[in-house]
Amino acid sequence: MLIVNQIAVKSCLTRTKLPGADFVVNPYIGCQHRCLYCYADFMKRFTNHAEPWGTFIDIKKCANTIKPNSLNGKLVLLSSVTDPYTPLEEQHKVTRGLLEQLLNSGADLSILTKNAMVVRDIDLFKQFKNAGIAMSMNTLDDGFCKDIEPFASSIQDRMRALQALHESGLHTSVFISPVFPGITDYKAIIEKCRGFVDEFWFENLNLYPSSFDKIMRYIQQKRPDLAGLYKSIYVDKDLQFWHDLEKEIVDYCTDAGVNHKMYFHHKKIVKK
Repeated sequence: MLIVNQIAVKSCLTRTKLPGADFVVNPYIGCQHRCLYCYADFMKRFTNHAEPWGTFIDIKKCANTIKPNSLNGKLVLLSSVTDPYTPLEEQHKVTRGLLEQLLNSGADLSILTKNAMVVRDIDLFKQFKNAGIAMSMNTLDDGFCKDIEPFASSIQDRMRALQALHESGLHTSVFISPVFPGITDYKAIIEKCRGFVDEFWFENLNLYPSSFDKIMRYIQQKRPDLAGLYKSIYVDKDLQFWHDLEKEIVDYCTDAGVNHKMYFHHKKIVKK
């Protein structure tokens, strides 16, 4: 059962220190996709929700509209701690309403989602001077996808959405995130999508306290052959796997002429 509430907020626009963005817009609190690895349940510390993350959605009603020309040249990201196209968006259209406000703000736009509903707003994206849409994807295996992202769009639907966005002249990216050690085949994803994707981003699997037990239990049950590797990385803290994989990805993309960005976040391997 999903608990749905409407809440009043002063603004949906927040300054951010995220790489490459100036502001974020989170149209909702909570998310329906229930990804096994989700880090965003830390938000409950600020929102006083007792329910498990993924079982509630707060629909934001913003009191203040975004002022014309207020964000000229700034990059606005939708979203950082929710998906702007969580399934309830089809009915409530909070994201679409905020996009309509941003049209006159002078902002550049970056969308990050794992829901094919994003194609609904192609008409608005095309009115921005600069707009980029990134689709999260870390596998081509439908079974694994359903296990870890049970209520997100299927892989095929995500790829069809990327094709439609690309054919509309929009800049498209695939965010290969999180990269699951021993599971994510980044080369297969690149080769499957590069005909309609401008850029590939990479982020490693970071296990936060909220997701550690769930992921380790999943590996033990579904991929016991990888249990030793996950113990080495996440229990023994041996980061050599990520060092090696980062170099491998960069070398592969460079040799193949693939535009790429690395967002490996472990402190010891982040390039300052």
